[in-house]
Amino acid sequence: MHHFSLLDLSPVAEGQTANDALRNTIDLARHAEANGYHRYWLAEHHNMPGIASAATSVVIGAVAAATRTIRVGAGGIMLPNHSPLVIAEQFGTLATLYPGRIDLGLGRAPGTDGATAYALRRNKEANDNFPQDVVELLGYFDEAADDAPIRAIPGQGTHVPVWILGSSLYGAQLAAYLGLPYAFASHFAPQMLEEAIAIYRSTFQPSKWLARPYFMMAAGVCAAETDEEAWYLRSSQILSFARLRTGRPGKLPYPVSDLSSEIPGPVMAQVQQALACSATGSASTIERELAGLVERYKPDELIVTGMIHDHAARIRSFAIAAEVLQGFVAASNLQTGTR
Repeated sequence: MHHFSLLDLSPVAEGQTANDALRNTIDLARHAEANGYHRYWLAEHHNMPGIASAATSVVIGAVAAATRTIRVGAGGIMLPNHSPLVIAEQFGTLATLYPGRIDLGLGRAPGTDGATAYALRRNKEANDNFPQDVVELLGYFDEAADDAPIRAIPGQGTHVPVWILGSSLYGAQLAAYLGLPYAFASHFAPQMLEEAIAIYRSTFQPSKWLARPYFMMAAGVCAAETDEEAWYLRSSQILSFARLRTGRPGKLPYPVSDLSSEIPGPVMAQVQQALACSATGSASTIERELAGLVERYKPDELIVTGMIHDHAARIRSFAIAAEVLQGFVAASNLQTGTR
């Protein structure tokens, strides 16, 4: 494993506002940089009361401005919601302002409900142009021909690294075919993780963007001084996910001591399955659980995420995780002889 990174959804906690969430995101990004995280990614969601990163490129700019060295990017931009040229201009601008620090992960899902997707796109057509849109976008970041009728300015020649994101086999196949890095959303949809990795690695075609496959997996993390405290803190995310699954999205709830009184058994089973790719507990517990995931799936990079109601506890959780993950990277470098 070469690097470890952090995915932030800018959670809006109960009792707080979107302003609080965005300020917390900037503060967390500064701590992530200090703790050795390689990337800080934000995700596009719309019409979600508990997520403040809808204008993802704007938030990325704010985070990049508040940090110095950490890579900042999208995990991801839901490309069907946008014109490829607009995204090329947005991320070309970011790459121009913060050269060598901007990533662009692309997803195929809308990141919202059907009515909101229509409000975003103003288009009822169901045609899936995602592969063509990705290729078009890559072209805008490349060097343009002298007679190119359309250019992304800024954007042209910035060579922003583009990732394909996915939670099924489709993204793995596309990333392999185009020769792009691939990130799997195993933090909330781990069912096809193993098969997707195998397809990506076995069918990867080297490209001018990437010589060999590079795979990043996502995992949930909730760390604290004790296992009991970590599970208490994690109850907020479990309850939030259960409410989302039952059509009641809202702000990130306060933690509770007894989830069984809040979530019906069948729903809890679904939530536990969806969030299975995770580690919760003290430093020693998450070290053991994350080591199991890394050993099984052998990612080139691990990106961790986790929503905790209390901001200070969330900062501490990612700090504990960083100490553990630094050990993984050091051990990997020792095995491969890299520094």
